[in-house]
Amino acid sequence: MSKKLEGKIALVTGGSTGIGLATAKQFVAEGAYVYITGRRQPELDAAVKTIGSNVTAIRADASILADLDRLYAQIKQEKGRLDVLFANAGGGEFAAIGSITEEHFDKTFNTNVKGLLFTVQKALPLIPNGGAIVLNASIVSIKGMPGFGVYSATKAAVRSFARTWTNELKDRQIRVNVVSPGPIDTPGVAGLVQTEEERKGLFAQLTSIVPLGRIGRPEEIAKTVVFLASDDASFIAGVELFVDGGAVQV
Repeated sequence: MSKKLEGKIALVTGGSTGIGLATAKQFVAEGAYVYITGRRQPELDAAVKTIGSNVTAIRADASILADLDRLYAQIKQEKGRLDVLFANAGGGEFAAIGSITEEHFDKTFNTNVKGLLFTVQKALPLIPNGGAIVLNASIVSIKGMPGFGVYSATKAAVRSFARTWTNELKDRQIRVNVVSPGPIDTPGVAGLVQTEEERKGLFAQLTSIVPLGRIGRPEEIAKTVVFLASDDASFIAGVELFVDGGAVQV
C-alpha cells in the first residue's frame, strides 16, 4: 500500500512539541523526509529521538527573518526542494482588552502573523508547482474567547492569508489550506495556566464547548494536515478545515 507522502520533502515549523511534533511524526510515517524547527534545542533533540528517522531539526525562530533564510538555505543545499510546508509555529497568552500591552501585541503578531507570512514567502522558491502549504489557525478566529483577543486576531489574519495566497499562487497550482483546531491537549494549552487545579478547570471549560465531549489529540490534527498536504486533497484549495469536535459548527 502506497504512502500518502512517499518521497516528499516537508517542513514543519514549531515541530518540537504538540501538534507540530505529532504532524512531523505522521509525515514520516506517510513516507516524507521532514525538517522541523523550534526555538529550544533540548526539545528539538528530544523530538528527533521521538520521530526516529528521516528527520532533521534546525533551531530557528519563525519571527526572525535571518533564521528563516538560514533554514531555507540548508534545505536547498541538502534536498533542493520543499514539497510540503506546514506553517505551524505560533502561540498566545491570555490578556483581556484592558491589560493588553504593546509587548504582548508585538510578541503575538510577530510570531503568528509576521513569522507565518515570511515562512511562506521565503519557502516559495523551493516549492515546486503543485506543492502544498497548510497553515495552522484556530477556532478562535471566528469564536470570541474572552482574554484571547490578540491571539484570535492573528488567527483571523492567517485565514485571510490563505484566501489571498490561493489566488496569487494559482498559476503554480500550489494549494494553500488552513487547519483550525479546537481545544487540543498540548503543552501549549496546558501552559496557559500555572497550577494543576487551574489546568483541570481550563480543560473542563474547554471540554464543555465541544459536542463530542472531549479535548482533541494532536494526532487528530496531524492526520488532517496529512490529508490536506496529500493528493487526497488535490482539488481542495483555500479552505479552512475545522477539527474541533463540532465546537463552532453546531
